Amino acid sequence: MKNSLLLDYLACILFKALGALFRFLPVGVTLFLGRRLGDWLYYFDAKHRARSYANIKNALRESLTLETICRVTREFYRSFGQSIIEIFLIPKVDKAYMEKYIEIEGLENIYSGLKKGKGAVLISVHAGSWELANIICANCGFPFYLFVKDQGFPRLNKLLNSYRQKKGCRIITKEGGLKQLIAALKNNSAVGITLDQGGKSGDLVEFFGQSASMSTGGIKIALKYDTAIIPVYFTRTKGPKIKVLVGKELELVKTADAAQDLQDNLKKVTRVFEDFIRAYPKEYLWTYRIWKYSDEKDILILNDGKPGHLRQSEALSRIITQRLENKGIRVRASAVEIKFQNKLAKLVFSLSSLLSGKYPCPSCLWHLRKFLQADTYAALAHSRSDIVISCGSGSAPVNFIISRQAQARSIAIMRPSFLSLKKFDLVVMPQHDRPPKKRNIVVTKGALNLITPRYLEEQSAELVKRYNLDPRVFYIGLLLGGNSKKFILDKALAARLAGQVKAAAEKMDASILITTSRRTSAEVEGLLKQEFKEYPRCKLMVIANEKNIPQAVGGILALSQFVITSPESISMISEAASSAKFVVVFKSAGLSRKHANFLKGLALNNYIYLSEIDRLDRTIADIRQNKEPVKVLADRETVSKAIEKVF
Repeated sequence: MKNSLLLDYLACILFKALGALFRFLPVGVTLFLGRRLGDWLYYFDAKHRARSYANIKNALRESLTLETICRVTREFYRSFGQSIIEIFLIPKVDKAYMEKYIEIEGLENIYSGLKKGKGAVLISVHAGSWELANIICANCGFPFYLFVKDQGFPRLNKLLNSYRQKKGCRIITKEGGLKQLIAALKNNSAVGITLDQGGKSGDLVEFFGQSASMSTGGIKIALKYDTAIIPVYFTRTKGPKIKVLVGKELELVKTADAAQDLQDNLKKVTRVFEDFIRAYPKEYLWTYRIWKYSDEKDILILNDGKPGHLRQSEALSRIITQRLENKGIRVRASAVEIKFQNKLAKLVFSLSSLLSGKYPCPSCLWHLRKFLQADTYAALAHSRSDIVISCGSGSAPVNFIISRQAQARSIAIMRPSFLSLKKFDLVVMPQHDRPPKKRNIVVTKGALNLITPRYLEEQSAELVKRYNLDPRVFYIGLLLGGNSKKFILDKALAARLAGQVKAAAEKMDASILITTSRRTSAEVEGLLKQEFKEYPRCKLMVIANEKNIPQAVGGILALSQFVITSPESISMISEAASSAKFVVVFKSAGLSRKHANFLKGLALNNYIYLSEIDRLDRTIADIRQNKEPVKVLADRETVSKAIEKVF
């Protein structure tokens, strides 16, 4: 208590001393110091600078280039610095000051609104020189009332109120509140009320493409008391010269549906201020979390061009979407393919990202154009994101830069190369990558995937309809990949595999469903056609390189009782192990130690069965005879719980 009183006392003394100094100096010099204050804040207030840039980009990305957005951010800070300094100039505002520095455009609109005799609500947003704006309104020849929120320092608060009152502002305090406001309007006075920053109690309305909380007080009063509602905005034209923009009285919609009227009129007023802000963006107060209470979120997926990585990112996006929709939040997801200009550009960018801190400078995103291909850069420049997802080391550095620039949550799947794990809000890492124990790391047993009971049902329904398959038949599914770094799926290996699949089908009186991947070689595809095209038990064979069927993998997993997969694809095996079916993976040489550990880990926990290729039919027969229960890989649930903590 003593400390706060002392701070209040010192703040009051400092305010008086600085005020005397600034009022002694020529106005131009004082405002020059304000611009320098803005420069200082721009360089040292990294947190709010990053937030301001992100807000401006989110709002104006369709009409402004990133270079322009950087410039507007800098101009905003300079204007903001001048607005702070102008608080000290309030006692200096008189008729001569008004005539020299203030231009009011549309003042007649206020007088026209007051002619009804029911007062006027001058509605505005947090923009321009807010304190000076109030004094200007109080000196335009009509009674003007100002809502005042008490500051934490009572002495300083009293001093500010004395400045305001001496210059014609009539104060409405929180205690007097609504009664004073209504009395002022009944006396045909004007009252200043802000629209934005509605907080938890505000109503949501679209604001630059995403719902934001807006204050409804001014509109409610205008509807209830038939008061004129007039939009007001402020812009600095040059140095201390300010133009006050007074719009025409807004015609409010008024029907029997009060709730709908409020929403419709809130939209109308918000659109007016969107136009003002677009025209004069440097004046708006961009430093606060504009969309904090939004019921909409945007997920941006960074696609590195690898289908397996994209599927993992899409799976994570769906997990997040489900979580957020359960909280009543609508989600929009989009993907941008990350294409670097060349391998050197990719390496240099990855290394340079190590130097970026928590709040990168606004020009970092602009400089991405030096490393990325033009279409990728353009897509990122026009993207909006609350959550950024990447999978793999190649796209992780872009995730870090994009998410920091957008002030978004960042989630990386797999180890993000040499970037620190601390740079991401959440890292999803498989167990075979030996993840460290950290609060922002969630460990999975396999690769994230899209497999859910609903997904399988939808995919199988499409496949059954398309190929007239009988879902009551006992099926063995074969998911076949292709060559990887050291693993070779050649014709001889494929022939042995085909023989075993046929043998298993004969023993169990089963039908066969087959799909290859884009990695399957033409040689192996030819062998499969030779072995299965005329084989009566083969009811479906999809050659992905000839005609890829989107429902092939999901449909086969859903319809099959047993699934056989090649061993080289972690993504494919994880999908199969998540499908609640018996999964048999044939052993082979040419797999890395990490990959072998992945297979061993799943096998030890009975998510899959490892088998020599020449024993596949016996392995399947043994599993069926032993009637062992299917164990389902539940990585989605693990990640879902971690997501709940993050959001």
